[in-house]
Parts: sequence; structure tokens; C-alpha cells
Amino acid sequence: MKKLVNYFFQGILYIAPIGITSYIIYLIFSFIDNLVNKTFHKLFDIDIPGLGIFVMALLLVLTGILGQSIIARPFQLLFKRLLDKVPLLKVIYSAFNDLFSAFVGKGKKFNRPVLVLVNPISNLEKIGFLTEEDLTKLNEKEKVAVYFPHSYNFSGELFIVPRTQIKTIDISPTEAMKFIISGGVSGLSNQEQES
Repeated sequence: MKKLVNYFFQGILYIAPIGITSYIIYLIFSFIDNLVNKTFHKLFDIDIPGLGIFVMALLLVLTGILGQSIIARPFQLLFKRLLDKVPLLKVIYSAFNDLFSAFVGKGKKFNRPVLVLVNPISNLEKIGFLTEEDLTKLNEKEKVAVYFPHSYNFSGELFIVPRTQIKTIDISPTEAMKFIISGGVSGLSNQEQES
């Protein structure tokens, strides 16, 4: 019974951040879409379906621009103080922030697909992403961190492996991720690789 309760709370920890984020985005989108459509209807007597999507995308781009500027610094400090006061929120936010930063932004981590020799006896290999080369803090100077996404799932495993057991592969990060997540069903195209 205790294991079942643990799984229940584990499920909540996985779903809650995604659900809450999705719900907040939905509320903001609905508000903006409603406001923009009413304004356009009053001013020009026209309805433009989906205008809220365009305005929402524009606001997200502007937020990204402001987020990287000096203007946003006080807001970032205020938000950091709020996170420091609520430890669970800080853990969830920082995990999502790190994950999103790994896919987009300056600190991309999922851009180096590698093939890892998992079992030398059977020559079993697995596609993953080299996410960290410096593991001196773990006292593992000859090892690297390789992330293995699961097929048809939004989770994965991180392995610490000897450098000698990985080799880079000549496919784009997007193609590697698609191949892994689809369980190998998507196939690998022979198109020109992304940079």
C-alpha cells in the first residue's frame, strides 16, 4: 500500500507542473484572444479567428527579449526571492527551466547525439545525447554524462559512461531524438543534416 501511495504522489509530481503550466497558458490565451477579438470587433466590426494566437506568440517573443535584457533584472531577482521562500516550487521550476534550456537557448545540451556501447560482449549499442563532459565533481574524470530518452515517453535515463564506450554519430540532434522517441519506427532519413 505504501508503494502505491508513493507512486500516486510520484505521478502528481510528474503531471502537476505540466498541467498547471498548460492551464495557465490556456487561461492567458483565452483572456488575450477574448480581449483582442472584442477590441477588433468594436473598432473595425470584424472577427478574426485565431488572432489571439498571433498576439500570444508576439507577447512570448517580447517576453523572451525582455527576459534577456537589463530591464527584466529586478523582476528576475523578485522571482528568485519568491522561489527561495517556496523550496518545492524552486525545485520544480529549476528542473523545468534546465530542461527547456537544454532544448533551446544558449545552454543547449541535446545537440550532440552519440552511440554508446552498452554491452561489449553482444556489441549492444544505444543512441543517447552527450550532456556533460566534465564530471570532476563526481570524481569521474574518464567518464561523461549521456542522456537516453525513452521511446514514446517524456522521460529518460542518464548514464555515466567511459569515454571509450561512446562514439559520435553523423545525424542531426532532431533526427536522433525523433528516432529514439518513436522507438526506431520513424527511421533515419538521408536528407542533409541540420546544423
